[in-house]
Amino acid sequence: MRGTFANIRIKNQMVAGVEGGVTKHEPDGTVMPIYDAAMRYKTEGVPLIVFAGKEYGTGSSRDWAAKGTRLLGVRAVVAESFERIHRSNLVGMGVLPLVFEEGMSWRKLGIKGDETVTIRGLANGLQPRQTLQAEITTAEGKVELVPLISRIDTLDELEYFNNGGILHYVLRQLAA
Repeated sequence: MRGTFANIRIKNQMVAGVEGGVTKHEPDGTVMPIYDAAMRYKTEGVPLIVFAGKEYGTGSSRDWAAKGTRLLGVRAVVAESFERIHRSNLVGMGVLPLVFEEGMSWRKLGIKGDETVTIRGLANGLQPRQTLQAEITTAEGKVELVPLISRIDTLDELEYFNNGGILHYVLRQLAA
């Protein structure tokens, strides 16, 4: 878990000008290692979302990176695009991969990291490639609805996700 997002070249835009596995804990603004912030959020009961650019997951130790992401409390990754295998591994760990519609990005939205994000449309029964709405509320209270496309691409992947990942799916099948 400590190694997830710990690459010395990672650039977290919440902490401009700093490379390495650090982030800013909100709402207090304390800069700390990503692992430490994730453990604080877990203690506080806050599920996490990662906002990313293009080809998210490229160059990662893919299956381990997806497992670490889930263990840190990340429930969804919103990206411009995904590396193919990493996207599948996220689903296999029960992490929801979402993509912006063409031409949209976290930069265009002006996301800083102090926002609260709610993914709307999950309670009605998720379908492969379904469009969902992210309700993004800024620290100042401004609300914006942003369409996101689920990158759960198949019915099998949907089963894995709905069971909390492929391991939970297999264990339930064995127990039945």
